[in-house]
Amino acid sequence: MMETLPVNFTMAEFRLVTPLDASNIWSFVLDRNSERISVKRRGPALENLEKIFVATFRLANTVGFRAMTLRDLCQETGLSMGGLYGYIQTKDQLAAMIEDAVRQMSEQMQFWFLHVKSPADQAECLLRAFIYSSEILQPWLYFVFLESRTLAPEQRKVAKEAELRFHSYIAKLLEATGKFSADAAFLSAAHCMAVIQDWYVKRWKYHAAKIGVDQFADSAVRLIRSHIDPAHR
Repeated sequence: MMETLPVNFTMAEFRLVTPLDASNIWSFVLDRNSERISVKRRGPALENLEKIFVATFRLANTVGFRAMTLRDLCQETGLSMGGLYGYIQTKDQLAAMIEDAVRQMSEQMQFWFLHVKSPADQAECLLRAFIYSSEILQPWLYFVFLESRTLAPEQRKVAKEAELRFHSYIAKLLEATGKFSADAAFLSAAHCMAVIQDWYVKRWKYHAAKIGVDQFADSAVRLIRSHIDPAHR
């Protein structure tokens, strides 16, 4: 389906083909954690997973994830403690499930645009896809940004390695344009990652300025394109 997108696709066009969005992520999480989740009826499991994660994001933004207890989560979701244990046993597991979903999204994204031959065009597609995905799944990425320190050391290491792989992939694409040295490509890719992060961490700033996600993505792409081709504006 990604092959149907133009290089400069919009958010509306991306929504039509993205394999992971705010409605199907619950199925993704359930399938990824099927061995851990003891509830086997798929309908109720999906409904309760949504309750648990939405409540987690809400509590993390109000009382803070570190201060949040599983009893708080029960009260917020209406689940009993026994019901909650059918999905998670600890807050560490909950944080790990959220990080895993975000990491899998970024790792799969690297394969979405392999059909795009031009390295510059493929880099643009990835930037747009990451920005649009971060808009669709903003609570998930925002949580990982704020709470990554709460992950177990081994999972923190896995998360860092995944971020570096995505960063390095963007850098290789930029270097392949022939306009960057390896060091310059690495730094430019770092700037790309920081720009994307600013969108989902400080979205309030852009909302206040009435800047939409398409306008933001177009601006981010122009920035990197101008380094590849100074005539590009």
